[in-house]
Amino acid sequence: MRMTDRSDLEARLDGPDRISPPESFVADAAVTDSDVHREFRENWPECWERAAAMLDWEREWDEVLDDEDAPFYEWFVGGELNASYNCIDRHVENGRKNQAAIKWEGKLEETRTYTYQDLYREVNEFAAALRDLGVEEDDVVTLYMPVVPELPIAMLACARIGAPHSVVFAGLSGKALGTRLERSGSEYLVTCDGYYRRGNAFNLKSKADDALLKVDHDVTSVVVDRLGDALPHVDDGSLDYHDLLRDHTGAEVEPVPRDAEDLLFLMYTSGTTGEPKGVEHATGGYLSQVAWTSRAVLDLRPEDTYWCSADIGWITGHSYIVYGPLALGTTTMLYEGSPDYPDRDRIWEIVERNAVDVFYTAPTAIRAFMKWGREYPERHDLSSLRLLGTVGEPINPRAWEWYREHVGGGECPIVDTWWQTETGAMMIATLPGVDEMKPGSAGPALPGIDAQVVDAAGEPVPDDSAGYLTITRPWPAMVRTLHDDDSRYVSEYWTETEDGWRYDAGDGARVDEDGYVTVLGRLDDVLSVEGHRLGSMELESSIVEVEGVAEAAVVVGTDDDGSGVFAYVSTESGRTGDENLRRRIVENVERSIGEFAAPSRVVFTTELPKTRSGKIMRRLLQSVARGEPLGDTSALRNPEIVGELKSAVRDE
Repeated sequence: MRMTDRSDLEARLDGPDRISPPESFVADAAVTDSDVHREFRENWPECWERAAAMLDWEREWDEVLDDEDAPFYEWFVGGELNASYNCIDRHVENGRKNQAAIKWEGKLEETRTYTYQDLYREVNEFAAALRDLGVEEDDVVTLYMPVVPELPIAMLACARIGAPHSVVFAGLSGKALGTRLERSGSEYLVTCDGYYRRGNAFNLKSKADDALLKVDHDVTSVVVDRLGDALPHVDDGSLDYHDLLRDHTGAEVEPVPRDAEDLLFLMYTSGTTGEPKGVEHATGGYLSQVAWTSRAVLDLRPEDTYWCSADIGWITGHSYIVYGPLALGTTTMLYEGSPDYPDRDRIWEIVERNAVDVFYTAPTAIRAFMKWGREYPERHDLSSLRLLGTVGEPINPRAWEWYREHVGGGECPIVDTWWQTETGAMMIATLPGVDEMKPGSAGPALPGIDAQVVDAAGEPVPDDSAGYLTITRPWPAMVRTLHDDDSRYVSEYWTETEDGWRYDAGDGARVDEDGYVTVLGRLDDVLSVEGHRLGSMELESSIVEVEGVAEAAVVVGTDDDGSGVFAYVSTESGRTGDENLRRRIVENVERSIGEFAAPSRVVFTTELPKTRSGKIMRRLLQSVARGEPLGDTSALRNPEIVGELKSAVRDE
């Protein structure tokens, strides 16, 4: 990874306050031993046997870590297990067959509950159907569905028969699906006829059909009926999911023992070059670490009702909706909806009705909750919540404090987690029963993880200085390679040093004297401003510090005066953008970063353009700021906002 001058990343933010978790939480927390960090450090890598021991193994491992072919590390060498068995069968066998495994909330306010026995039955039936369709061990099965129960069921059915799955986010285009089918060589597709967005039905199968036209090999297609009679979906040779289940009623499939290093799933993620990367995760190490972090960081236990609001199409959904919670025997919630439909208290209504214990969401969502106003969570009894979590991007202190006060009742610990698709599981976070919290800082590296912030030469930076986030030792859930591209795997992620291989995370960060890491954003999320390269996260954090601002996104645009920073700003509920707020934004940026970084244009907007997974589409904001063609907008959740932004920029 190419390093730039780390002074470009220097954050000028006040140091966060320390907040201790409530004694009542610590008394019952999953991990309370303050020596756990030291124990993992001194007993590495054998310390990770603690995570592996949480699972049931068909054959125990011979060696914890094989690093002979670094950076192609192998974990729990010689061990055999099955992920589906660990997420379902063992809970049924241990007397929890009638406990809810999955609770689903549909977009039209439908609900479905699957007990572990129900899940066992349907996973077995679909596994038998897949096998009869010709799916064999190591065949890649592509899954292209919204958040419906059939998606995790299909994932677990694939795992049961030893077929890696490749989940493609339903918001991606047919072209993106076709690219992933082609690159993975997948000959099997499980999709859905459609889905609902804000009460309206959308055709997903048409996108899947377009994808199949562009694939050079034959693909067997199975379709889940989500929309009913409104959309016939199997008149073209496709197979109906529920017909297949009926044809295999009562079938049972013995879980296939998988080597710990056998592929569990393939996930394509965007690369800096625009070419999708096929990230490969192995069964044993991945499942061990997501189970351990679900217990140690999210504090999950079997009796909990837990809700992660991510989409299953991304790694967060894989690790902390499906595999981690189900490996622990927890009740995991699925939600096929928008947080503001039919009203802005929809999330809190679901939390109250289901007595959710642990809630894990993204800072983007939290900032939206702030903008809508505290009156929405205040309508509901949220006292069931024991722990809150954030994931996906850094969270600024104001949003952190709002989340804790208005959702957590001022008491809930918050775990601010840093990790990536490639890491597979959480890497940096506080242990809620052990560590103090610092709003805005993710926390220390988790036990067993060696994170360092280094300069361009690879040397550790001084305390409270900015640098490049790296991981200096391997970890069980790590990416094993990129599909059919070992050389790119090495060149994109790894640097060989005198002390061994170092994983380059691609994020800027700083670390304080207590070892707490504050992530500053992606190194490729940088703006060139008057010759300075400035992290967008740093600039956006400075803007959202201003009272009245809920959310901000910055890009470099052009106007009559040349190029400059365009700041798109969404205000808190009940406020409108005015010259006073504009002035305070500019002054705060000048004060916290420097005059060179002050936005040349501040564009107030009711909301920012986002994908259906909640990510801000900065590419569109940049196109608007530069007066360029917008390109593909099919992934937008709120396409109507683009026209409003163009008008706002023109009138600014």
